[in-house]
Amino acid sequence: MTSLETRPSDAFTNDRKHVFHSWSAQSLINPIVVAGGEGAWFWDDAGRRYLDFSSQLVNVNIGHQHPKLVAAIKEQADRLCTIAPIHANDARSEAARLIAEVAPGDLNMVFFTNGGAEATENAMRMARLHTGRLKILTTYRSYHGATAAAIQATGDPRRWPSEPAMPGIVKFWGPYPYRSQFHSQNEAEESQRALQHLEDVIMVEGANNIAAIMIESVVGTNGILVPPPGYLAGVRAICDRTGIVMICDEVMAGFGRCGEWFAVDHWNVAPDLICFAKGVNSGYVPLGGVIISDRIADTFRERQFPGGLTYSGHPLACASAVASINIFKEEKIVEHARHLGNDIVGPVLQNLKDKHPSVGDVRGLGVFWAIELVRDRATREPLVPFNAAGADAKPMIDVITACKAQNLWPFTHFNRMHVVPPLVITDQEMRDGLAIIDEALNVADSYYAGK
Repeated sequence: MTSLETRPSDAFTNDRKHVFHSWSAQSLINPIVVAGGEGAWFWDDAGRRYLDFSSQLVNVNIGHQHPKLVAAIKEQADRLCTIAPIHANDARSEAARLIAEVAPGDLNMVFFTNGGAEATENAMRMARLHTGRLKILTTYRSYHGATAAAIQATGDPRRWPSEPAMPGIVKFWGPYPYRSQFHSQNEAEESQRALQHLEDVIMVEGANNIAAIMIESVVGTNGILVPPPGYLAGVRAICDRTGIVMICDEVMAGFGRCGEWFAVDHWNVAPDLICFAKGVNSGYVPLGGVIISDRIADTFRERQFPGGLTYSGHPLACASAVASINIFKEEKIVEHARHLGNDIVGPVLQNLKDKHPSVGDVRGLGVFWAIELVRDRATREPLVPFNAAGADAKPMIDVITACKAQNLWPFTHFNRMHVVPPLVITDQEMRDGLAIIDEALNVADSYYAGK
């Protein structure tokens, strides 16, 4: 018996003895043993199947075990498993070409990393070196990764235990029409007031001190916050006027998730740098990177970029990205994601909002949606408090349990359920999953305290 042929019971036993899980109190978790997956489904070692409405960590865009993607990895493994990043390699150069081809504007070069956190780390480094400035502006409702600089750039509570970390990060409030920090009454006001707030922060921090503004094009884990019309264009205009680098973190929102190759395509905005990972190859092999505009790349034509990774542009990962992008094109996955959002998810979630008093707001694009749950629609009190834990989190835990009881694996954060299955999910599978959520929302309704 080889190490990969252990008995199913050994997998759980060995996990509990030897695997240190991320974001977890080790003795308080009880992970299921996942034995396989296909398309929008995965199953445990007892054969119980789950409809994956999480895409694991919102990364399995192409679905589980796509045969063409698996075959591409096997083929590359037979040819060349690894090579140092100092060399040129056909898988690496073709992946870069294809990524640049679907990127907006003049973003024509790619720096490869192993994941999203390293992408944001290096994007910030590029911006600082390009401008000669120190400060990076990021929003409070954001997540940019768990490495030293990325976690400092993050705006949610996962940052707190790591502080202090990298200096020079300044936070500001991004737009959030449902819970406006600016007392806005509509999206137009939210956009204008959020941009004015950003202008004010830049004024008091000093534009000539600010290297970059880094934002998630559509905020992911912290609410699937779709920017109101004009906001991203306004940020682009501010950056153009002040010489600040515009970085869009599309680690979660990119590669079809929002019904376009990149979320910024919805607003025809081209940032200076785009951070990507997750959906570029659906996590089949670790891969991320920074897509770089000509202007930023020119800074390093005759000046060394002081950064690198042993596995930058790893051939197996890049081969999987090449296959993934070609599959996206051949199977019209981006178009399918757009259809799912426009024709199924959006209308069904609006119906759920009308039906369930606990649903305060629904919002999203493509296959990237949030259901925000409240105790009172009038006051917008969240179903559970911000960063709830223990007994305070029970209402959401009960909703999650109701979903899993019906073989739906949900993605939740704070008081929200996110609808983020693989982009290859069928129309009927999507409707079936939303029907399970419909039932689970009866549990949320039982906690409703409003009129």
